[in-house]
Amino acid sequence: MDIPVKWFYRLGFLLLLFIVLYIFLKLQALWIPVLRVGATLLLPFAIGGFIAYLLHPVVERLHGRGLHRGVSVLIIYLLFFGGVGIVVYEGTPLFIHQLRDLSENIPFFASQYREWLLGIEYETSRWPPAIQERIEEGITGAEAALEGILASIMEMLKGILNFLVLIAIIPFIAFYMLKDFDHMKRFAWYMTPSSWRDRGRHFLREVDTSLGSYIRGQLLVCLIIGVLSALLFLIAGMPYSLLLGLIVGITNVIPYFGPVIGAVPAVIIAATISMKMVVTCLIIVFALQFLEGNILSPLIVGKSLHMHPLVIMLALLAGGEIGGVAGLILAVPVLVILRAALLHAKDYIRMKRAQIP
Repeated sequence: MDIPVKWFYRLGFLLLLFIVLYIFLKLQALWIPVLRVGATLLLPFAIGGFIAYLLHPVVERLHGRGLHRGVSVLIIYLLFFGGVGIVVYEGTPLFIHQLRDLSENIPFFASQYREWLLGIEYETSRWPPAIQERIEEGITGAEAALEGILASIMEMLKGILNFLVLIAIIPFIAFYMLKDFDHMKRFAWYMTPSSWRDRGRHFLREVDTSLGSYIRGQLLVCLIIGVLSALLFLIAGMPYSLLLGLIVGITNVIPYFGPVIGAVPAVIIAATISMKMVVTCLIIVFALQFLEGNILSPLIVGKSLHMHPLVIMLALLAGGEIGGVAGLILAVPVLVILRAALLHAKDYIRMKRAQIP
């Protein structure tokens, strides 16, 4: 049976593609530094664009009520960045103090942690060797994970301090993006090929409808949970209440697994104080998660995703396996975009088939 010539062209194209990718990977020493510089320069624009995306519906609502767009942008801009500035100005000294105190007490926590490990090893010394090996492997893995989490937190804070100048221009970028949003949208419309415009507009509208409301609602819920947890930890007498509240608020953005991740540091620190403090921390965390799951999320976020929880859990597991904590945070937004892309691709294929006589 003769093989069509087009298959030789396709195989040749695939072979050439693999060769180009191989050479590209071998030359990563040349393009990775350029990529890092580009990512550093584009990061403030990405953050500013994200802030502008979050604030744009409020600006449009004020503008729709007859207020001048520039005045609407200025009001929302001052309220948002003014509030953020006050929180940063008042909270940064306390945050740095607690972080310095925590770093100084890490050896104390480590010594207590080692005492717990020795106690566990002593209690399990009479167990079968296979079980002891499993316990020792789990202890070693937990110790390595704890050290990795602390190291990553320190590196992240150092990175934030190193990019203070770039971070300082984010408010200005967000302001001009909000102010000239219509011009940017018009520019993107004219830069898009005419055959893609209608479908691209419907695709972005669907992504914005589901993802935008989810992100805005989830961030508001995380803010409320973070503030409440910091206050409750402070009332309960927990040290580092601001740090722990910040961790609980940030990790709460991860559906289902976030509360567990956020509770771990609080429980570890509480265990160095007393068992009563451990129980208190667990009660606080579970009470906040009950409040979030049964009142805040249904009221603020609602069912904007329109996806089954099992699908979301699968996406979270895949994201955590691929990108760690960042993968867990980005898993749901990526899933929403992929879902919208697949639905539009399905509609496009169906339309093309309908056009074939």
